[in-house]
This record gives sequence, structure tokens and C-alpha cells, in this order.
Amino acid sequence: MSRIGHVPVEIPEGVELSLEKSILTVKGAKAELTEKISSRMEIKIEDEQVTVVRPTDSKPDKALHGLTRSIIINMIEGVTKGFKKELELNGVGYRAAKKGSNLELQVGYSHPVTIEPKEGIEFEVDGNKIVVKGSNKQLVGQVASNIRAVRKPEPYNGKGIKYVDEHIRRKEGKTG
Repeated sequence: MSRIGHVPVEIPEGVELSLEKSILTVKGAKAELTEKISSRMEIKIEDEQVTVVRPTDSKPDKALHGLTRSIIINMIEGVTKGFKKELELNGVGYRAAKKGSNLELQVGYSHPVTIEPKEGIEFEVDGNKIVVKGSNKQLVGQVASNIRAVRKPEPYNGKGIKYVDEHIRRKEGKTG
């Protein structure tokens, strides 16, 4: 299982961590995040470092150990730098526009699709590219996935909404 859980996490300057019962709060320059951490894991905050200690060497505890450390490091990175996912529109007449804080997509349906951002999420539109930004990694990934689900890329023409680094396996059409 995970060996990453043993590595201590450095707390950068300007970031505050506090733990009450099993709720971890991370405050930084960009945002403040709170997350419920499993009560089985013991979290020690000392000398600008966070360490996660697991109670036993059972398989579920080992998995939870690495997960807990990854959540903590993602929270710290989120409040300092933030996260972003980039999507790309491919298709004739496919457009994206920002209406206030909402994202409006025209992707081949008879009506435009409007997506409202969740708290802590913002959209940027540049031509055929959509950027989803936020401080919560899980939320940024979920919102980007929801946008992609509006019109998934199809393998014959390559039309749809895809991640910038995603490769679409193309299929050959009918032969006549």
C-alpha cells in the first residue's frame, strides 16, 4: 500500500493549519478550506510540519494513511497556488461564453446550456478554451467533469468538449 503517508508535509509561510476533533482547517492567502479527516488517523502539527500517523498496519489503515496525507497536501497547495483544469471545444459552431459568473455553452443542442459555478469556482473563456479555477482540487475536477459531460467527445469526428491534454482515439467511419 501507500508509503507516501510517512513523508511529512512542510507548511509554507503564510499558511495556518488547525485541527478540532476530526475537522482540519487550512487558511492561506487565496482561500480557507475545511475537510473532515478520518478519526482513525492521528495528525500532528509541529515545527512547520504535519505528520500523519496510522493506528495499525492493516490494509484499510495503510490506504487511509496515504489518502489523508494527499488530502492535506492538496489543501495546502490549494490555498497557496490554486488549481485549474483546461477544457477545449471542438466542433463547428461550438462556442463558450461567460455571462456574469455563469458559463454558457452552445454545443449543438437546440438551446444553450448554462452552468453555474459552485462556491469557490470561477470560469475563464478564451476562444475555444475553458479554464476552471479554484482552491479545492476535488471541486475543480468535478466541475470540469460536469462541463465535459455536457457533450463528450465522439470518436468519429472528434467533436465535443475534451480536456486539453486528452487524446481522443479516432475510429474509421463506414466504408461504402
